[in-house]
Amino acid sequence: MFEHQIKFRVLYSDTDKMGYMYYGQYAKYLEMGRVEALRSLELSYKSMEDSGVMMPVLDLKLKYIKPLFYDDEITLVTKVCKMPGARIYFEYELLNPKGEVATVAETTLVFVDCTTGKHCLIPDNFKSKIKKYFELV
Repeated sequence: MFEHQIKFRVLYSDTDKMGYMYYGQYAKYLEMGRVEALRSLELSYKSMEDSGVMMPVLDLKLKYIKPLFYDDEITLVTKVCKMPGARIYFEYELLNPKGEVATVAETTLVFVDCTTGKHCLIPDNFKSKIKKYFELV
């Protein structure tokens, strides 16, 4: 399993009238978690797209457990629990300042050839950087 964590504060512009983090903003923060997780592996969406592969989101699932509020410092845990093939599955936990799970989420992204628009397998460079997290010790 691969796991990465980042911390951020809920921005005022991302809250509703009640001061809660607005539900429509969660996808943005999940993307931030994915981008930074890939960056920690020395991978990026840009370099993948430059090499001819893109990763569109196929689905998104969210479960809100506790609210998050303006200026809360959030810990976002991003995980890849299964070796990617033609798809990559991300799992997330957003922890409130007390360390309690406030939100859980999942996304599925697919590897797509930029030229043909068809699904493809995980690029070799990506595979070589992530496979060590799934090898038996």
